[in-house]
Amino acid sequence: MKVFGFAGWSGSGKTTLIEQLIPRMVKSGIRVSLVKHAHHNFDVDQPGKDSYRHRHAGCHEVIVSSEKRWALMHELRAAPELTLEQLIDRMDPVDLLLVEGFKRYPQPKLEVFRRDNGKPRLYLNDANIVGVASDERLATSLPQFDLVDYDGIAHFILDYNGFK
Repeated sequence: MKVFGFAGWSGSGKTTLIEQLIPRMVKSGIRVSLVKHAHHNFDVDQPGKDSYRHRHAGCHEVIVSSEKRWALMHELRAAPELTLEQLIDRMDPVDLLLVEGFKRYPQPKLEVFRRDNGKPRLYLNDANIVGVASDERLATSLPQFDLVDYDGIAHFILDYNGFK
């Protein structure tokens, strides 16, 4: 399974970009999954729902299943956060696993940079960044793409991972 990441500061447009890339990759016949790093205390469950009540009552894990999808919620209960490797090991194999976040993890990744964020460029200190999507031209020899060049970015990522 190939793993390719997206790195950038909050508000840079990573999620929007990835949302546009996934259908283009799938259309190319690539099976794609995603691991997203969330910050702090996120919850996919809703207060008042049975699964939420069971989790808050003390369950270690709760699976919610239907004919369309299933979701596993695992409470860490003071255990350490899983590493990216541990999360990858839990994923079903696909052709390409996209990773949003984990910006300091040593994997090939595309930096998503937005000038108005006022944050530093990551590619200057990260040799694992293999390209940049930005709203401005940057002084780098890395392949560069406009933030909305979805076809070009998808093609670059697929080529980089040997799919074309």
